[in-house]
Amino acid sequence: MYVPSTVVTNDAFVKMGLDTTDEWITSRTGIEERRLVGRDEPTSELAVKAARRALQVADVHASDIDLIIVATCTPDQVMPSTASLVQDKLGAKRAGAFDLNAACAGFAYALNMGAAQIESRRAKRVMVIGADELSIYLDWKDRGTCILFGDGAGAVLLQSADTPGILTSTVGSDGSGAGLLNIRGGGSKYRVNGNGAGPNGTAKHRAPAGDQYLRMNGQQIFRWATQMMTEAAEQVMRESGLKPDQIDLFIPHQANLRIIEATARKLGLPPEKVFSNVSNYGNTSAASIPIALCEAIDAGQIEVGDNIVLTSFGAGLTWSALAVHWTQEIPTGGKSPWTPFRQQLDSRMAAVQSALKRQERRVRSTIDERLGREP
Repeated sequence: MYVPSTVVTNDAFVKMGLDTTDEWITSRTGIEERRLVGRDEPTSELAVKAARRALQVADVHASDIDLIIVATCTPDQVMPSTASLVQDKLGAKRAGAFDLNAACAGFAYALNMGAAQIESRRAKRVMVIGADELSIYLDWKDRGTCILFGDGAGAVLLQSADTPGILTSTVGSDGSGAGLLNIRGGGSKYRVNGNGAGPNGTAKHRAPAGDQYLRMNGQQIFRWATQMMTEAAEQVMRESGLKPDQIDLFIPHQANLRIIEATARKLGLPPEKVFSNVSNYGNTSAASIPIALCEAIDAGQIEVGDNIVLTSFGAGLTWSALAVHWTQEIPTGGKSPWTPFRQQLDSRMAAVQSALKRQERRVRSTIDERLGREP
């Protein structure tokens, strides 16, 4: 996992003049602080740092990855995909790469897709990353949204094994609720140029002022999220044959402590089996579950043989859940001492190779231009 270094406490919102208090935010959301990116920290940078740590833990080199999936709704650019940028920076020269946007449910969706690639024998190793920077879309005057979100990234490496780790999974969507949580501006419906202008020359599809911000109907999202996270978790528990007393740890999407607690009660899970770090990071969107997973491992709350349920919801409306049987020994420092050196060398070589390729393309472009060659 990786989170930015800048910590923003609830008191910071009070000092900036927002009509709120630390007690109001904490009592309604459970959030005490969150991490925000700096001006020169694009989503790909967060994703790469998390991925490198995952490779180090797994003692695997980037050149051994077959596929990279980045779950994000805050890509570096509209195109190319953030995953392609991550592939290049990691030096994963054999890997395919694509982005997946299911908003906050993105990581669980991507985990499902990555596992399917391995189960179908189309890949042996898949890097799954959840990374988002929703702070760049927040209206700092909107108390209903700006207090909720933070930035971060988490990554896991999936690889084939004789014993399945993911027992069962589910994904779902209800597009009728798309307007409950969205960022309208910047897409093909609300365009940034004049294409699609009306007869008087005005761009009738241009986004209205303020539509570059994240907007949410908090009350309806709260009720729906509690219901859907519960139903999705119940489905994977039922299909995998797991009873509530057989669940060792429940890791839900970290959006709101009240949603987490309500979902756990409906599932019949005691507080000690529910992992939550929303107080420290807020809602990090697609990054929330992998960050929580990493912290649960570091806290010694996951052991070989444990049954874990992951469940999430997001804009779309989307939802996903997975029942996981943990089969991997938790690293205790016994990995090869050469791994960090090899990773550093791979990263530097990848940077050099990318620079050489870019220079080669510039030279060819210059030659073509001077010789008047047509495409």
